[in-house]
Amino acid sequence: MKKILFIDRDGTIVKEAKTPDYVLDTFEELEFYPEVFRYLGKIVRKLDFEIVMVTNQDGLGTKVLPEITFWNIHNKILKAFENEGIVFSKVFIDASFPADKKPTRKPGIGMVTEYIDNPNYDLKNSFMIGDRLTDMEFAKNLGAKGIFINNNEVLGATEIHSKVEDLQKHIALRTSSWKEIYEFLKN
Repeated sequence: MKKILFIDRDGTIVKEAKTPDYVLDTFEELEFYPEVFRYLGKIVRKLDFEIVMVTNQDGLGTKVLPEITFWNIHNKILKAFENEGIVFSKVFIDASFPADKKPTRKPGIGMVTEYIDNPNYDLKNSFMIGDRLTDMEFAKNLGAKGIFINNNEVLGATEIHSKVEDLQKHIALRTSSWKEIYEFLKN
């Protein structure tokens, strides 16, 4: 059975945009997470995980985040990883807003139904890597474990304190280092 690393995009493999709405909409704002190429590359080459991107992109296709802007930046991100031998087997994008409460929006698992109850995948030994508590809730809802990239740049202390306690048993690692993620998964 295949293990999966479900990986968030913004705040996890690329830095969260430092704009009021956290929307990555210019190439000038595009900054890759430190050491992500080195250590995600090692994970891909040395460990037995399929990698899948799972990202919420609020309002994709609206004035807030026009399709052309999003796809130009997103495809550049994917190409940069591909150039380093890191290819996501699937990329799932939910364009809804939180208020829409769609099952395809993380922490809902509607985007990844093809992995649920599929005997080819070992979700119990799979991980969701993300920087938001909704990513950790996604892991919980999927029956996987969470790796919480807790960089505290976006999340407020109150949100972290109140929700982390509830999700603690589903968080296998809290870190801000891709090296630590690799070492944890290797062991």
